[in-house]
Amino acid sequence: MSRATIVAREIDVAALMAEAQSSEFGAVSVFVGTVRDVNDGRGVTAIDYSAYTSMAESELASIVSEAEVRFGVGAILVEHRVGALAIGDVSVAIVAAHAHRAPALDCTRYVIEEIKQRVPIWKREHYTDGTREWIDPTTSRGIATA
Repeated sequence: MSRATIVAREIDVAALMAEAQSSEFGAVSVFVGTVRDVNDGRGVTAIDYSAYTSMAESELASIVSEAEVRFGVGAILVEHRVGALAIGDVSVAIVAAHAHRAPALDCTRYVIEEIKQRVPIWKREHYTDGTREWIDPTTSRGIATA
């Protein structure tokens, strides 16, 4: 079972975990990315995520397929949120299930690293000083905007 989706709603991590549960799996690894209040020493108040949705979902599906083969997971579910997110909101959730912990853990790490490198999702951080900046997910540097 696999699924990779771009969503404009809150991500329900517990529902994803329940969807992945099966008596055949001894390990369910969960990675949850949340909006934090500081980035590169700057206070953050919110983040806007945007995506080229059809391309992002296609690339997410490719990453999930690669991960299924590479790690032999029996279930992998990925949701990435777009829109305006507040501090503490879940921006991405990855659930991978396998009979053993190592492949499940390795799978979630692989998926988040590949998302950061390959999926056309952009984030614009809003800072406490009133400025905003688009952030390159592959680096910690951004592009200032008004």
